Amino acid sequence: MTGTGNTDKTVGVREEDWFDVNAVHEWLASRVDGLAGLPEVRQFPGGASNLTYLLSYPGRELILRRPPAGHKAASAHDMRREFRVQAALQPVYPYVPTVRAFCDDASIIGGDFYVMDRLDGLILRRDLPEGMALTPVQARKLSTTLVDRLAELHEVDIEAAGLTDLGKGAGYVERQVRGWTERYRKARTDNVTDFAEVTGWLAANQPGEVKICLIHNDFRLDNLVLDGSETLDVVGVLDWEMATLGDPLMELGSTLSYWVQADDDDVMKASRRQPTHIPGMLTRDEVVEYYSQRTGLKIDNWTFYEVYGLFRLAAVLQQIYFRYHNGETTNPAFADFWQFVGYLDWRCREVIKRGQS
Repeated sequence: MTGTGNTDKTVGVREEDWFDVNAVHEWLASRVDGLAGLPEVRQFPGGASNLTYLLSYPGRELILRRPPAGHKAASAHDMRREFRVQAALQPVYPYVPTVRAFCDDASIIGGDFYVMDRLDGLILRRDLPEGMALTPVQARKLSTTLVDRLAELHEVDIEAAGLTDLGKGAGYVERQVRGWTERYRKARTDNVTDFAEVTGWLAANQPGEVKICLIHNDFRLDNLVLDGSETLDVVGVLDWEMATLGDPLMELGSTLSYWVQADDDDVMKASRRQPTHIPGMLTRDEVVEYYSQRTGLKIDNWTFYEVYGLFRLAAVLQQIYFRYHNGETTNPAFADFWQFVGYLDWRCREVIKRGQS
């Protein structure tokens, strides 16, 4: 979940996340030209899933991605897959970083990792950078641009990209509901709800797939690299670890689970991690309408996709909290995730009630 760019601050590498810099440099220098001397290594602190590091060589910056230590959800943290997706997409979807080298030799740092170029640009986090302001017109353009890039991804010719085997295809909705339900149950701790009402409703109200296409599965404003504060064009999309073949409306539901708007309640506002609340930004309903117009896809049952997105977010946060709860990570940012998981259960049930009224 960590991005790269000139608005992202790095920190010293956490002790639990260190690796053998000499071993990485020796391996990398034999595959990437022009790397002189050992790099300075810093860490991007915001990542809640795979770990992301900045390797600073004289005149060049590279990014290293690796899984975290400890518990790993099945099929998550697959570095080979993440590397492959970006390498395959670059000719047909120009918003991916250039990947340089993949390593599956566990003797280097204890597990798989890959290295890619750092994309230079602007990444928007919870609030706009100091000194930056957007007019309502600029904010609207930014939000529609995000939807445009998402729609373009959903229109990628997966056969031309060589990615027809990336996912299982048909049956995606059922697999996601069942899979996230199982993952939540496995990661449940004694201080969170069981989500029984919500998962039962999702299982009983599944629509069929509207189509099967390439989806990113973590498409958010803070995973986009912009070319600057003036044009706000997207130059890169980061964090492809969960990309697969699936239903685009399921992805839209996941994207909007993070989309906090100005009239949300105080708890939802406290969870905000991107500036989607500022005047001019599309509301969630407007995003759905714009996406439907942009793609031509008819959306008859938005309640299901909204509830799915919120539940999936709860499951993701609970998996992260589970690692913290079990002492597999000491990152204090994860300590209170369980509280928001409980809130999301309530919010899912409220959305269901609203959809039935």
